[in-house]
Amino acid sequence: MAPHRRRHHDRCPILAVPATSFLAAAALVVILVLALLSFLAPPLMDPPFLSHRRSHRHRKSSNLTLGDSGGIRRSTVPVEIFRAPRGGGSVKGDLWGSKLSKHYRGCSNASSKFLAAKAITVPDRYLVIATSGGLNQQRTGIVDSVVAARILNATLVVPKLDERSFWKDASNFAEIFDVDRFISFLSKDVKIVKELSKKGRKVVRTPYNMRVPRKCTPRCYQNRVLPVLLKKHVVQLSKFDYRLANKLETDLQKLRCRVNYHALRFTKSIQEMGEMLIRKMKAKGKHFIALHLRFEPDMLAFSGCYYGGGERERRELGAIRKRWKTLHTSNPDKERRHGKCPLTPEEVGLMLRALGFGSEVHIYVASGEIYGGEETLAPLKALFPHFHSKETLASKEELAPFSSFSSRMAALDFIVCDGSDAFVTNNNGNMARILAGRRRYFGHKRTIRPNGKKLYSLFQRRANMSWEEFASKVRAYQKGFMGEPKEIRPGRGEFHENPTSCICENAEAKTVADSDFHSQTKVGSQSVNGNLGMHVGEPTYYNYTDEDLDWSDLDYGEVAPLGKNIVNATIVDYDLFVRPEDSLLEEIISD
Repeated sequence: MAPHRRRHHDRCPILAVPATSFLAAAALVVILVLALLSFLAPPLMDPPFLSHRRSHRHRKSSNLTLGDSGGIRRSTVPVEIFRAPRGGGSVKGDLWGSKLSKHYRGCSNASSKFLAAKAITVPDRYLVIATSGGLNQQRTGIVDSVVAARILNATLVVPKLDERSFWKDASNFAEIFDVDRFISFLSKDVKIVKELSKKGRKVVRTPYNMRVPRKCTPRCYQNRVLPVLLKKHVVQLSKFDYRLANKLETDLQKLRCRVNYHALRFTKSIQEMGEMLIRKMKAKGKHFIALHLRFEPDMLAFSGCYYGGGERERRELGAIRKRWKTLHTSNPDKERRHGKCPLTPEEVGLMLRALGFGSEVHIYVASGEIYGGEETLAPLKALFPHFHSKETLASKEELAPFSSFSSRMAALDFIVCDGSDAFVTNNNGNMARILAGRRRYFGHKRTIRPNGKKLYSLFQRRANMSWEEFASKVRAYQKGFMGEPKEIRPGRGEFHENPTSCICENAEAKTVADSDFHSQTKVGSQSVNGNLGMHVGEPTYYNYTDEDLDWSDLDYGEVAPLGKNIVNATIVDYDLFVRPEDSLLEEIISD
């Protein structure tokens, strides 16, 4: 049969090929050659190791994925290689500011009904406050201490900073903040003294030590603290962090703003150093980004998140996590799906590039120890090579007065982040929340928070889409997370992040912003959020109790080293609302 088929094939007549078919075939060959050359030519993009890194660490390669056991298996579905361009591209609107910000201003003056301190302060009634945590957590305690003293009609003693903390910063209030300004600026609101009266070297009255539950309302203070204050005359509230209700009457909220945005100012030496760093950043370009990057090993372990580092990551972070005995068993995938995990440095870089920031932009990075070190930072630095920190901008001699004190170093980062043209964060920790509120109060300066829920699923699928599609989705998901006015519904979130009682709008804003905002809400709530009735991109807020601590209460550079000295920690006072194990946690955990 085989020879017969060959003879039959040899006898087939050769058909004539028309000229048009010949030309079409030739054109097809040319197109194939050009396509091959285009594929082989090096494109204009960031270094290719970004895609390689995703393949092995984040399970997002075009042809490689991680198996359940941590091993790599080959996918049978061919997809387009995902690559980020160097340029930011053309983006509608101003990346560096809001067109509506001119219609809003901070307003925190007291009303005519708010009586002066002289009229309401009761003699021989003193409130002592012992703050807790790192710099930013202590800042919230200082702000709320003034309001607590006002509620109790008491004289406030300048708050004590957390000098017993594991990060060993013995700085007192006057070494971080301008204490004279603090007292004088608030003199009409609350009477403040630097210290209790002394006879010789001893305090006339020893403070009675107690603690109030978190989110304690004015009535809570009047029922729990006032009776003790009337009897003992001097009361110290310890571990004073988030011990005041989030929602208060307007005059008390405005008092919070006067403390936070006007009375609290860093010392002259810290302020001048921070302003010098800002000048150096501005000298490098017209605008600069300040990035608050939270990706420390302790914080990642506490969060229970997983970033695709295989068995090594699980082992390293799991060993740290075991040191917190009261932590619940976490579901890493669920944590990320719910937007409760910080973005990786690479994900932050991709988000910024998709929003329109090009590789020419200079970035100031405020961060602690990054898990994975330079290898983890490499993709971000490849996307944004102009990478700076206080250590690269200032000499060792210039930083010497601050470098031995974590709170003072954190204060420098706070100043630069506050003075940046755009503030970006990969987390929702205390510093991020406080700066977000501050930047809203002072003109709605560009503040970018990641929409963690939406971006997580997008990062998971990015290898299966073009850059243009990815960037378009990032811009859609980030509506409502860019620091625009009225992004968050009044009363939602922490007041320090969303001080709506202290932001006033002019008449023009009410017509322009409302029409623009409601049109966005109609579209965004359906296509972006899938949740009607919620403001565009409004973040989800989780209400944590002392029994369910959140990783956002940790602060970069201020996380206590977890070592043998943990067992030597002591509980100074007993709190009915906090379990002993959680009190120990609070000693370890900063903001």
